[in-house]
Amino acid sequence: MPTPRSSSLGICGRRRSRFIFPLHDDALALSTAASRLPLQATYSSSASSHRWKRRQHADHFVQESKEQGLLSRAAFKLIEIDEKHKLFKPAQTVIDLGFSPGSWTQVVVDRTAPNGKVIGVDIQPTRPPEGATAVHGDFLRADTLERLRVHIASLNARGAAQNESPSLSDSLAHSVENSVDVVLSDMLMNTSGVAFRDHSRSMDLSHAAYAFALQTLKPGGSFVCKFLTGQEDKLLESLLRKGFAVVKRLKPEASRRESRENYFVCLKRRHGVSKNEVYNDDMAG
Repeated sequence: MPTPRSSSLGICGRRRSRFIFPLHDDALALSTAASRLPLQATYSSSASSHRWKRRQHADHFVQESKEQGLLSRAAFKLIEIDEKHKLFKPAQTVIDLGFSPGSWTQVVVDRTAPNGKVIGVDIQPTRPPEGATAVHGDFLRADTLERLRVHIASLNARGAAQNESPSLSDSLAHSVENSVDVVLSDMLMNTSGVAFRDHSRSMDLSHAAYAFALQTLKPGGSFVCKFLTGQEDKLLESLLRKGFAVVKRLKPEASRRESRENYFVCLKRRHGVSKNEVYNDDMAG
């Protein structure tokens, strides 16, 4: 369990944060009070809609996210991960894959200030939170990856890149390698209800995010990846261990109990281990 705190961080000498994990006593009080709230009458709502609304009312993470001005309850998943593994520091470069609606990005902007560079990527045309920039498109498409690389290179080059054409030179694009401190992937396709299909799709996104992390992370960098549990996640875990010295599984408290979502938290990116080495070695085996 993450350590409960008062109004701001102030832990281990790190900068005090605006966003905090809710105190357990407060969370219990919120949950109890919310469970007594009457649902508003909705004449056209389905039974499933009523159940969703009742769950939202009773969910203390939903209530707490509103209190703290966070865009969704999912922010507390990342806050807990950061509390346990100390991902963020001031002035880091962080890529947030699947950032919409932006609650993870809010947390990252706050915890990498001052001078953090935060880029969100999402297929939805969502406006990023203040302090972040965004690239919109399907992360699995080559053109989206290229635009993301150009965007990272532009930030790395700072003002010097502003006069470049949209297609940056090869030397500038090369600066993307070993330039990112943390890659986050909260990507998940719309679920179909077919467990194996949903798991397989989550693995496709996870492998794509991992390949990107291998190409861009600095030695010692971190990677966090959401996935749906299933028979293929052990293979992914074995590949992650080739690229990182520390790999842990975590289901945050803010994940719904019935959900099969889980997270790999990968720390200390190994120096000199390339994407080709990780995946070619596995194929050869």
